[in-house]
Amino acid sequence: MRKKIKLKLQALFGRLIKKILGKYVFALVTKTSNGLFAVDPEDYGVGKHLRQEGNYGEDELLRLRPLINPNSSVLVVGSHIGSLVIPLAKVCKKIVAIEANPANYELLELNLSLNKVMNCRAYNLAANDQKGILELLASRSNSGGSKRVPQKKDYAYYYDNPETIKVPAVRLDDQLAEKQFDLIVMDIEGSEYFALKGMPEILKQSKVLVVEFLPHHLKKVSGVKVDQFLSLIEPYFSRLIVPSRGLKVAGKEIGTVLQEMYDRDLEDNGIIFER
Repeated sequence: MRKKIKLKLQALFGRLIKKILGKYVFALVTKTSNGLFAVDPEDYGVGKHLRQEGNYGEDELLRLRPLINPNSSVLVVGSHIGSLVIPLAKVCKKIVAIEANPANYELLELNLSLNKVMNCRAYNLAANDQKGILELLASRSNSGGSKRVPQKKDYAYYYDNPETIKVPAVRLDDQLAEKQFDLIVMDIEGSEYFALKGMPEILKQSKVLVVEFLPHHLKKVSGVKVDQFLSLIEPYFSRLIVPSRGLKVAGKEIGTVLQEMYDRDLEDNGIIFER
């Protein structure tokens, strides 16, 4: 109950701030350690961190930067407004950014321009297992939480009265001519299974996959089990690092560790699969 109250208050505060600023205020510009970012004033997720703390995802960036070098190519699936894309773009050769939510994508393009990023190709598309149209919940209070319409409704996905919109969806193997990446970062709020299913050639040729692991997304958004999720990854990657638990495992232990996390609802914002 306390969590529900907190979420509802965040949504109310966000709407109030936007109303006070006026209907013509599209975004606020923040000067942060990640770079210059235009953020939605209603956003109490990434936007709040950038506005109030001047940074976002520093722990994640510390884990990602050692995985690449100035000659690396990077694919970010679920790039939001660019809070990870832009710092990574500064330390790699080229980066591809995929973002499904049109409002987030508009801010992403603006932020790429604000930071003079020239080595990024961005696409306003949903990564999926087939080409078509995908229904997306465009979250307001936490725009980074926008997701495909869940198979099971949960208050945490609907507390801010998100609009359901339709967005173009593609298989990344079909969309991207380049298939080889040194690093793939994926955070798409429960659509990971479907995106992975649509990119076996990319997975086959890439070196490292970092993917958000949230059991409630697997259970309620995509409706898949751990073995289904792993079946798309294990043919290409043999080792797993779980930063939140300080674990490094290989082989059959990978399934054992992730099944335990699934059963206990233990989350990690970026488990790392290596060859």
